[in-house]
Amino acid sequence: MRPGRRGSRPRTRRRPAHEDASAALVIAVDRGRYRCLADPGTGDERAVTAMRARELGRKGVVVGDRVALVGDVSGATDTLARIVRVEPRSSALRRTADDTDPFERIVVANADRLVIVTALADPEPRPRMIDRQLVAAYDAGMDPLLCLTKADLADPAELIAEYAPLGFPCVATRIGGDRGDGDLSELRRHLSGRTSVLVGHSGVGKSTLVNALVPDAERAVGNVNAVTGRGRHTSSSAIALELPGGDGWIIDTPGVRSFGLAHVDPANVIHAFEDLAEGAAERCPPQCDHFQDDCGLDGWVAEGHAGGARLESLRRLLASREGEPE
Repeated sequence: MRPGRRGSRPRTRRRPAHEDASAALVIAVDRGRYRCLADPGTGDERAVTAMRARELGRKGVVVGDRVALVGDVSGATDTLARIVRVEPRSSALRRTADDTDPFERIVVANADRLVIVTALADPEPRPRMIDRQLVAAYDAGMDPLLCLTKADLADPAELIAEYAPLGFPCVATRIGGDRGDGDLSELRRHLSGRTSVLVGHSGVGKSTLVNALVPDAERAVGNVNAVTGRGRHTSSSAIALELPGGDGWIIDTPGVRSFGLAHVDPANVIHAFEDLAEGAAERCPPQCDHFQDDCGLDGWVAEGHAGGARLESLRRLLASREGEPE
């Protein structure tokens, strides 16, 4: 692409169009190598290892990206293809390290459903983490689904009732223990025909859930620390797996301890709190920051239209955007 100084060809800014490149889906990323599924949906799919071409510059490639491959795309052992183009993304799930970090990270691309995985016990559920992931889902244009695991250890009714007014689906699962693998039919119905990404903090059972949904996934699972109540990271990178029968894709991601939203416009955060958004539209004065004395949300909650915990979560989230500790 760039001949040496003594080469006979002059340098050029023109790049090849790669019109004969093979379409592929990125299903895993590991230390500069990209595991791709070439020609997906054609019946001639094959796993290909690829590297990123220099002409892509600093443009990142993540799991879920649809890309174009050139070079050896046979998938044979010890072969390496090149990713020369990343197709436009339909969605991108983003997060930052915290709410003041200017550097955003793309978790996955082209997913249309965000599955927020939360354990009902061991570790205890974290509603404010759920709220943060809801904000990220709506910002990315993805449909949220709340999946409550370990329903054999605690009753899911209270948490389901808390989020029922928002109108998105909630399912409870129980896997392992004396009750076997439980009934995942409702969860499978919500995942059918879609590309779904599973997100949650460590120890909530994402990998266990993936192994039940895709029996040959063989994702490593771990235990929750009895002292700290935190799980340890068993998944070190995201991976896309096709559901049995080709009925959609799920993307397992490493556990997260935080979910920063520095990339989200503070004015759009309220949209993830649908039970409060209506009150803000009706009662709040123009440009209300929801901390001022004449904020209409206090009266909205007092009248029973929404729970006080939800308003507290909204205000904590907005305060952390200003650098205050949550």
